Amino acid sequence: MSGFYLLGLIAIWLFVGWLIYRFWRYVTPTSKSKKLLYYVFGGVLFLIWFGSAFWPFAGKKMYYDAQVREMCAKDGGIKIYETVELSAERFGQNGGLNIKSEEYAKSTDEYYFSMNESILRNKNPKLTRFTTKIIRRSDQKILGEAVRYGRAGGDLPGFWHSSSYGCPPIMESTGKLTSSVFKKGTI
Repeated sequence: MSGFYLLGLIAIWLFVGWLIYRFWRYVTPTSKSKKLLYYVFGGVLFLIWFGSAFWPFAGKKMYYDAQVREMCAKDGGIKIYETVELSAERFGQNGGLNIKSEEYAKSTDEYYFSMNESILRNKNPKLTRFTTKIIRRSDQKILGEAVRYGRAGGDLPGFWHSSSYGCPPIMESTGKLTSSVFKKGTI
């Protein structure tokens, strides 16, 4: 949506809302019993009018967040195809293992990880599938992979950052991948 188009829609919405308010004030009843009904009815109409302006954004986010949860339930998370036992000195002082990404790994590095981002929906909101794989260089075998889904955007346009939703949580998917594939040996 272009900025001028959106501003035009907002202006029309505000103008029509103003017209509805002016008409509502013009037809104010005089009896007390009708006034109560009048104000309740006016409040309900206001909530419907005001809420309908924001439903396309909130409703769209809720729909695509449900889509992300469904995709996560089907194939999100970690899949381990082979575990590798490495000597204790290969692990750092904090117990971590330094596996480099494919673009930074040297030809002498035994293992590397590759990351892939597949855009499932390139409109607002955007849906993406993130895949991280740990690969053994010698035979190009995938030792394990972490799959994650995410939604970005779908908010009311403005100067703020757009919201996002993803699952499984980043540390649960990619953070545990290395520690699940590589085990510290006793050697």
